[in-house]
Amino acid sequence: MSLSNCQCRCNCTTLAVIASVIIGVAVALLTLTSGIAVSTPLLWAFFGIAVAFLAVLLGVFNRLRGENTYDCVCSTLVFVIAGILGTILFSLILITVDIAAASILGAIITGLLFLFFALIITTTACLVKCLARCR
Repeated sequence: MSLSNCQCRCNCTTLAVIASVIIGVAVALLTLTSGIAVSTPLLWAFFGIAVAFLAVLLGVFNRLRGENTYDCVCSTLVFVIAGILGTILFSLILITVDIAAASILGAIITGLLFLFFALIITTTACLVKCLARCR
């Protein structure tokens, strides 16, 4: 795992991954018990947000290339990209394949979708903190 800032002992990325897993498990349980229902427009929104995040990251890091950045940026960036790719994958699976929402498989895939989406948000916060060189 990476440190949120190379001069800091706080491990932001580890906390982000733990929070994302908790969110994913909670959503999977709520989906299985029909506590929440995920609609197709929400799936398209997740897909669009993930693609937009990928485009923004490309622009930001293309601009930062060559500057002196911390090594922890790269290791945190791995989790951001994993979250983006996971969100794209699982949103496309739920959009294209007709999986019953109340089934165990549907609940697991929905939980994984929310896990990866939460991973995007939480690790992006760690990445911004690291790029801002905050302690």
